[in-house]
Amino acid sequence: MATTKTTGANGVKHRNVLGHKTDDLSNSVGSESNSDDVARWQKHVQRVKGKILKQVQEQLSEILDTTLGETTRPPINGKAVNVTSTFRKDDGKVFMDRASLLDELFEINHIRTIYHMFVAVLIIFCFSTLAVDYIDQGRLVLDFDLLFYAFGKLGDVTWVWTLMFAYTLLVPYYTLHFWASFYYRCPSKMALSALTILVLTFLQTSVLGLLPVYAVLHHQLPPASRFIVILEQIRFLMKSYSFMRESAPVVMKNPQKQGEVHIPTFSSYLYFLFCPTLIYRECYPRNTHIRWKYVGVTAAMILGCLFYGYFILVRLCVPVFTSESHQALGKRAMVLAVFHSILPGIMLLLLCFFAFLHCWLNLFAELLRFADRMFYKDWWNSTSFANYYRTWNVVVHDWLYYYGYRDFLKLSRGKFRTAAMLSVFMVSAAVHEYALAMGFGFFYPVMFFLFAIFGVIFNFTMNDKRQSPVYNVIMWACLFVGQGVQVCLYCQEWYAQIRCPSTGNSFWELVTPRSWSSCSHPTK
Repeated sequence: MATTKTTGANGVKHRNVLGHKTDDLSNSVGSESNSDDVARWQKHVQRVKGKILKQVQEQLSEILDTTLGETTRPPINGKAVNVTSTFRKDDGKVFMDRASLLDELFEINHIRTIYHMFVAVLIIFCFSTLAVDYIDQGRLVLDFDLLFYAFGKLGDVTWVWTLMFAYTLLVPYYTLHFWASFYYRCPSKMALSALTILVLTFLQTSVLGLLPVYAVLHHQLPPASRFIVILEQIRFLMKSYSFMRESAPVVMKNPQKQGEVHIPTFSSYLYFLFCPTLIYRECYPRNTHIRWKYVGVTAAMILGCLFYGYFILVRLCVPVFTSESHQALGKRAMVLAVFHSILPGIMLLLLCFFAFLHCWLNLFAELLRFADRMFYKDWWNSTSFANYYRTWNVVVHDWLYYYGYRDFLKLSRGKFRTAAMLSVFMVSAAVHEYALAMGFGFFYPVMFFLFAIFGVIFNFTMNDKRQSPVYNVIMWACLFVGQGVQVCLYCQEWYAQIRCPSTGNSFWELVTPRSWSSCSHPTK
């Protein structure tokens, strides 16, 4: 304090010396104290950086989608149609050139190792099956009798699929062509549209609705062949609906000029029936060439997944449920069977995802040079079931969102969002249960109950506000248990249907599970 009051050269010099010493002391103390905070600050900055990058990426994606939606729409009949004059900015999905997420992740060695682990397990399954067959029967030959049975009667499947494809290719397209040709010349446009809708609905119900069901039941197709017919039936219905739903507004909002009608080209519709999307567009982003090596590797992976699923059923499911056929269905046996089914259940879930949503769709996308490969997102990182339902199957989700949820909101003028979401859940659950019932040959609404009850509850309770990693653990635990319950109950019902054949055609006998009856568990 005394030095600050002195004047003159000495005072100034003394004050500078004290100040210099004070700065040195503060720097030494600060360096010691700040060294402990550097690591904490770095971690904090990394967390903030991650959150900011995620928010910026989401906002940029929204801006890009909006910008692309405002640009010129793909040409229709050689003429460009401006989106802003005929559609709203949020009128539909925007397709762009992007790769599948797993293809990008497989470029990382650490992620590709997980794939190698699954391949190693497949090899072990093969060797274990060979060893068991050699010990039991004294031979070293893999037996694929169950696989051949499941895919039996492929001739019947071929002609049924050919009829469905020919109908879907010709009838919806020429119905639209007929309606568009008379739309602006007809004095009553509403009557013409209503009559066209009624006729097309009748044809859709007769051919795409009843014909596959008749073929499956009349020819008694085996399970895998049944699923081929039923899933193709559902796909053709969704494709044809999207084609009509996307093309009709273009005709209605673009008046006829000089005898020309704005309808899609036949080649674009044919391409749409095979490309891996359920949202129709006149054209899509295309790659410049086909990577034939990628096609071969992807086809090999599909075959590998097929045999993988076969070995899971043969080694982990069939021995358990055939051995339980003579045991009473008690609480203890049921709990043990459910937990025993968790491992094969989750493996089958992952196989279905990888084989269909990644390999099968990417195979057709590569053959057709279809550039938009976002068939799924990182659903495995979901901390909410709402995000899981959006990212698990983007192809089906887009169809349900644009033609189910959003159209419901349009009709209700933006009201009843909860009712719109519930209606989409009910439709999805009913279609899933229909496919399983027709595929397995019996009605046992396990999928519908889990999807429509627990799925709805989890969708509202575990929503997007849940961001903690704990909820990712909860989501996976629920998936494990849910898959275990489905595999257990469907396998038990499958063998119960064999042991307890139908004795009549009464309604209650058809809808009552046979695994609940006493004959399915006779005593030894």
